[in-house]
Amino acid sequence: MPRFSRAELESFRDAEVPDLLGPSPRLLFVGINPGLWTAATQTHFAHPVNRFYPALHAAGIVERRIDPGAGMDEEDREHLRARGIGITNLVRRATARADELSTEELVAGGAELLALVERVRPAVVAIAGITAYRSAFGQRKAVAGLQPEPFGGAQLWVVPNPSGLNAHHTVATLAEAYAEPARAAGILPG
Repeated sequence: MPRFSRAELESFRDAEVPDLLGPSPRLLFVGINPGLWTAATQTHFAHPVNRFYPALHAAGIVERRIDPGAGMDEEDREHLRARGIGITNLVRRATARADELSTEELVAGGAELLALVERVRPAVVAIAGITAYRSAFGQRKAVAGLQPEPFGGAQLWVVPNPSGLNAHHTVATLAEAYAEPARAAGILPG
């Protein structure tokens, strides 16, 4: 696994990480924005303590272990695409913490996300982070889970954020939460 100094990580502030999209994603996971480690490795949800990939593996959504802290290789990316999984972010620019983003950035990112969903047409969209979802879409009273209204033609789920800073969840509870939209997208059996 690479090691980065604080100064090296800071040099990735405001960098972008390309979306991970295959020709026909069925389930599009949406992070809040890239962290500095994610920008440094060009791998979504990449930080050694982020529980996204361990939760996907525990739920059976992916069939192989992925070490995001080291940065995904093309074989890892192809495995996700072949499973029908795409990954993007509400806001493209990397920050050390999501709370560095303004509400205006989140709202603008929500509009960009809607355009992306209408273009690539996944069956299900899963936004990882209730607070960011509420801010981006003005849904102050939204709760986690399946949302009542479709989003650009897709089912919309709000799932817990896998960041190590979210102490309310474990890999097991994240796996349970991520399995629901995966079943809805046909990636896991119903």
